[in-house]
Amino acid sequence: MKKTNTGIANTLRSEEKKVKIFLIIFFMVGITGFALPVTSNFFTHLTPVALLLSFGVLIIFHRPVFTVKTALIFLLIFALSFLIEAAGVRSGLVFGSYVYGRGLGLKLIDTPLMIGINWLLLVYCTNIIVSSSPVSSNLKVLSASALMVIYDLVLEQIAPKLEMWEFEGGIVPVRNYVFWLLIAVFFQLILKLSGIKFQNRLADFVFFLQIAFFLALLIIFKLLK
Repeated sequence: MKKTNTGIANTLRSEEKKVKIFLIIFFMVGITGFALPVTSNFFTHLTPVALLLSFGVLIIFHRPVFTVKTALIFLLIFALSFLIEAAGVRSGLVFGSYVYGRGLGLKLIDTPLMIGINWLLLVYCTNIIVSSSPVSSNLKVLSASALMVIYDLVLEQIAPKLEMWEFEGGIVPVRNYVFWLLIAVFFQLILKLSGIKFQNRLADFVFFLQIAFFLALLIIFKLLK
């Protein structure tokens, strides 16, 4: 039995390694594609593909098996985040005055459906990253939410270049980050109060790989100015 368990563990680690290598190559190709003027327009249309790929990988390595309750909680986070973003775009009262470009694909109510996936992905990954920390559950909620704000701080610098969204006057208001934190805390509390538990060995890798991707593009675009 021990040999069998060891064999399964080794197989899983091997699969994780292959997926990590694939994702690194995929995002490196993306960096090159966005950096080259001749291919940047084409790669703008591939942003939803990259997001769905990351999300799909997380689903595959999600443990334990999805329950109805977990699926419903995730669907709730997706729906609420999309509606909040839609309200924000229409009113300008949440994050500030901004508009979505074509970078995130199909839109509904002037809001790309992918933004809901992105919120869910971030809530999911950050929740797992802090789950093993030896701190109180309330501090875990705040820590996970802070990680989400850090992610947004990086993304906001490059989002207009990737035609994701852009704020009026090209300036990101402070209220954007304040509401990002508040909404992130709200979603983390939903997970906490729901009582669902889950693990994913690739969550931290996907989260920090995306940050590295945006940072790399930010540096490249600044150098190319």
